Amino acid sequence: MPRLLRAAGLVLVPVLLVAGCNSSTAKKSDAPQGSQAASGPGSTDPIKIGGVVSKTSASGYTKKDTDLGAKARFMLANDEGGVNGRKIDYIGAEDDGQDPARTVTAVRKLVQQDKVFAVVPVNTTTISGSADFLQQNKVPYIGWGTLPAFCQKEYGMGYNGCLVPGPGGSVNTSWPGLITAVLGGNAQGKSVALISQDTDAGKFGLRTYQVAFPPGGFTVSYAKATVPGQTVPTDWSPWVNEIMSSNNGKAPDVVVSIMQTPANIGLFTALKRAGYQGMLTDATDYDPALLKQASSKDALQDVQVFVQNMPFESDAPDMAKFKEYISKANGSPVTEWNQSMMVGWNSADLFVSIARKAGPNLTVDSYQAAAQNFQDSYALVGDRKFPQGRKDSFGCGAMVQLKSDQYRITAPYKCYPTVPFT
Repeated sequence: MPRLLRAAGLVLVPVLLVAGCNSSTAKKSDAPQGSQAASGPGSTDPIKIGGVVSKTSASGYTKKDTDLGAKARFMLANDEGGVNGRKIDYIGAEDDGQDPARTVTAVRKLVQQDKVFAVVPVNTTTISGSADFLQQNKVPYIGWGTLPAFCQKEYGMGYNGCLVPGPGGSVNTSWPGLITAVLGGNAQGKSVALISQDTDAGKFGLRTYQVAFPPGGFTVSYAKATVPGQTVPTDWSPWVNEIMSSNNGKAPDVVVSIMQTPANIGLFTALKRAGYQGMLTDATDYDPALLKQASSKDALQDVQVFVQNMPFESDAPDMAKFKEYISKANGSPVTEWNQSMMVGWNSADLFVSIARKAGPNLTVDSYQAAAQNFQDSYALVGDRKFPQGRKDSFGCGAMVQLKSDQYRITAPYKCYPTVPFT
């Protein structure tokens, strides 16, 4: 791992998300509907890319800046000369409203109407229903690997690997390892309550962390995926009452929320009002925008946030480049950064890195061949390795905590071992 990685610390949890170029001709008349033709040798045609992002949702939670992050990274690639001399035509991300039916519509539009080479970035919890369609149409897709749609799929990839593996895969122990570091280096005898929403992402995340925490010495005293996924409860007392007595009638030492920001705000507020004194932690609430609203700022005070990328506070050259191009893509200076931007950027970066390795004659076949034997180390996410990443995650992360009006690093960026997923 590069030295700057080890010295840093950041973002994200514990899914993701056709073939061919913008103006090439079909390789075969019976190619799957939506697939793009392979470019001929020496082609300079733009490579058309589009994404699917939950820019809106019923709860009000938005991941819209994922689109900006991808746009910025593709802009950097084009400024560097493109992909082996070919520019990237990024047409932007479709908004699926975090609605399964709209996700299907968005994906089909990108493949069948827009004729994209790949769907990048994917940042929605409802991509699972479209994964088979993308597979059948041989359309590569990349996002944050927090869903089974990014695991053991021939055309799907998580930029930090598979975070919800099946049997035979492994689970990274970064989150429990970082919590242990914050607790002073010893988690033996500490109890942890795991809670998630009743969604595919929530259920698989819950299973993952039920495996990840015990090897570090934690006892899982509570693990439920019963919080509604589409609406935020107004009465949190059923969950608070269960959590507060889950540790043999007492409150657990740590409450781990595997949920999105609106639900975290509701749960953490209710737990604090109930007198909870232990550690509250999640993996989504590293966002300066949350400080602008008194309710979210108060609810998230002292919360330890698990992040899976280099933190924005880092002065590393790659972080400076990220910030420079976010502003450039935005068209005006940006002084606040969030995880969604990083999801878009890192998804796009993995695509660019693999496509460059595929060589000047970029086709879906050559791209897939490059993806099947890909390994590098990128400062913002750490070591990347495929095909291992289709069943294993890349186990690096940091912990940050909100104190008053700013985040501070409480456990620096570090890579932790993985454990078998059973």
